[in-house]
Amino acid sequence: MSARPPVPLPAENAEFDIIFAGGGAAAGVTAGRLAATDPSLRILILESGPHTLEDLAHVQPARFLSHLAPGSATMRVHMSKSSEFVGGRELPFPVANCLGGGSSVNWMMYTRPSASDYDDWEQKFGNKGWGAKDLLPLANKTETYQVCGGQPKHGYSGPLKVSDGGYFNDVAKDWLQTAAQYDREIRTVADDCNTILETQTNAFTRWRKWISAETGRRSDVPHHFLYNQSHNKNLNVEVGCLVKRVIFEGKRAVGVEYYENPAVREGCQPDVVHTVRAKTLVVVASGAFGSSAILERSGIGAKRVLEKHGITQVVDLPGVGENFRDHLAAFFPFHVKDGIQTFDAVFRGDEVEIKRLTDEWLKTGKGLLASNAVDAGAKLRPTLEERKKFRLGPEFEEYWNEVFETAPDKPVFFGGSLTAYMGDMSAAPAKAFSLGGYIPYPHSVGYAHISSAHDVFAPMDFDARMLENPADLAALRFGYKHCREVARRMSSYRGECAISHPAFSSDSKARAQLVDGPIPMDAPDLDYSLEDDKAIDDYLRKTCVCCWHSMGTCAMKPRDQDGVVDSRLNVYGATALKVADLSICPTNMCTNTYSTALTIGEKAAVMIAEELGIQGV
Repeated sequence: MSARPPVPLPAENAEFDIIFAGGGAAAGVTAGRLAATDPSLRILILESGPHTLEDLAHVQPARFLSHLAPGSATMRVHMSKSSEFVGGRELPFPVANCLGGGSSVNWMMYTRPSASDYDDWEQKFGNKGWGAKDLLPLANKTETYQVCGGQPKHGYSGPLKVSDGGYFNDVAKDWLQTAAQYDREIRTVADDCNTILETQTNAFTRWRKWISAETGRRSDVPHHFLYNQSHNKNLNVEVGCLVKRVIFEGKRAVGVEYYENPAVREGCQPDVVHTVRAKTLVVVASGAFGSSAILERSGIGAKRVLEKHGITQVVDLPGVGENFRDHLAAFFPFHVKDGIQTFDAVFRGDEVEIKRLTDEWLKTGKGLLASNAVDAGAKLRPTLEERKKFRLGPEFEEYWNEVFETAPDKPVFFGGSLTAYMGDMSAAPAKAFSLGGYIPYPHSVGYAHISSAHDVFAPMDFDARMLENPADLAALRFGYKHCREVARRMSSYRGECAISHPAFSSDSKARAQLVDGPIPMDAPDLDYSLEDDKAIDDYLRKTCVCCWHSMGTCAMKPRDQDGVVDSRLNVYGATALKVADLSICPTNMCTNTYSTALTIGEKAAVMIAEELGIQGV
């Protein structure tokens, strides 16, 4: 079944109790919880992208990469300024553009932040009630953990399912077994019921997924918080609606203006501004790019930014659009031995193969389409000896002392195995596997500001500033070397896919090559020269990518530290206006950010209910 067509818009100046400017994961949880508890609340969600109802591209897990296809209607790509630090590229940062946001298009990786990440929010920035002990019950509230029972760190009655997915691929099994033998200092648990990746570093284990064990479907927000309340006529979801700005009376938010999105609403008038009113509250929830842009177009931000576009300042908040953060990833592909089933055909959009696998998925909820190709992961934290061995350098040591030394649950590299080719698609082999991952705490901090007061489609004035600090490059280089040593010992390994590895010199011992099988487990590691390290760095600058984990541009910090919202998510200097999405994150976190968006949504629902006197959320 395809997504629902847009319904007629609300009447001009129609009044609602709460308006959500954005329909991503956090907004869907907050609105869904409030609507289920008090169906009399008149709630409006304005989402810029399309519906996702029963669309196989969304509910079938293995189809997630289809949303990155050129011209995708379900993603919007923001281009960071070109930079020598990423090989002269304009680095693309895709963000979800559909109901449910990232929950409807992401990789479904189930991870939670390290406890110290949330504790930093509370202890370093004074956000009372946002520490790990306070947020764990809210994280548990969202989930039904299907891997094993009786674990107090998990929930067992929430709407979203967490499982191993419907397929355990051979590459992940091989990777786990090999890692256990290669690095005996690292704990390896192939079937972990104690959720090692949430509590320990230097550990390899199965990687859980936001996928139902029974049906093999993606556990997204729209199907479990919104579409299942279609009977509630007071819960209004409007797709194809791009919020321009918040309307104020004095400093109080009383409504929003929005345009229709012609890519979603056929035959609309995209230049006509529509208005809806909010009796009680406006919640801005359009993500790291959208939320800061809405605030700036509304007159909330730095004077220098607003004056440039002729916008009258309502509240002086210079932190709006600053503090941009994301994770930085790299993937390293390898040739795979014959007989290994990979996801390459699905990722390339082979309709014949997808049809065959869909038949199996519909009947059993199992098979490749009930997975995401990433079945195992590892948190890596190099020892002092390893930091010297891998030549991470003085800049990294300085950053280590700042971020990692006193936080033993913070890893340097979050890696995983992927049973498909990830690299230069112009020379992709028919089948491959990849190892790689991301650095969870990049030193890089960028900005994202509007470039127009009226054009909601205008490119952002955006600079992610990735890899400007050598510490970040050193962490990625460590990830490359460690991944490659494990790969060379895997039974699946048949050499490096040379086109997607560093351009080592022809006489380098580290050059990519085809082989007949793995090296012995006790074989020495590759000996990289300084010239080899430079080749790795050049390669990483030209191939690194973001993780779709954009956050931080409306940071929950004290106002005098360029904060935008307080610990109740209220925008400083305004009333009846909150921000509730990943843009509030004051710092980076070691997690695939879906879990954090859900927790922010749950927290926002509780706080709004308290303020409205609603019990039982």
